[in-house]
Amino acid sequence: MENRLNLIQIKYLPIVVALMYKKGSIKTYQEISHSVSVSATPVFAEDESSDKEKRYIWAYQIRIENKSEHVLQLRRRYWKITDCYGKTQEIRGDGVVGEQPILKPGDVFEYTSATPLQTPSGIMEGTYVMVDPSGKEFEIKIPAFSLDSPYQNQVIH
Repeated sequence: MENRLNLIQIKYLPIVVALMYKKGSIKTYQEISHSVSVSATPVFAEDESSDKEKRYIWAYQIRIENKSEHVLQLRRRYWKITDCYGKTQEIRGDGVVGEQPILKPGDVFEYTSATPLQTPSGIMEGTYVMVDPSGKEFEIKIPAFSLDSPYQNQVIH
């Protein structure tokens, strides 16, 4: 499964996201905290998912924009992923996609990733731990975003 997710991340996601934007069938969620804007754009990866096998995969694009007057570095991430039955997974780790990006004022960092669920819908939310030039760490919010699929009868968020 992990190899399939890496294939989505590296090879196909930018194309999928571009096509979804063109069709106008994509939703972006945004949160601003401590003068940092975080946007999340999830896309259901229908070709990689199987209702019969109870395997549902979403790719998502994250955009982080430093609107503060300080240089900031993203140090850690925390994700809370909840499926439509309330089962929760928590993920913690250093940086994002193998990086701990440094953002100068006005800089933007974007990355893509993917997540699997065993249910046809769910919701993701989380935080990033940032550090400023003085070494002070603080959390910024990742907006809660809905993981919707055509196999779920209603939209969650």
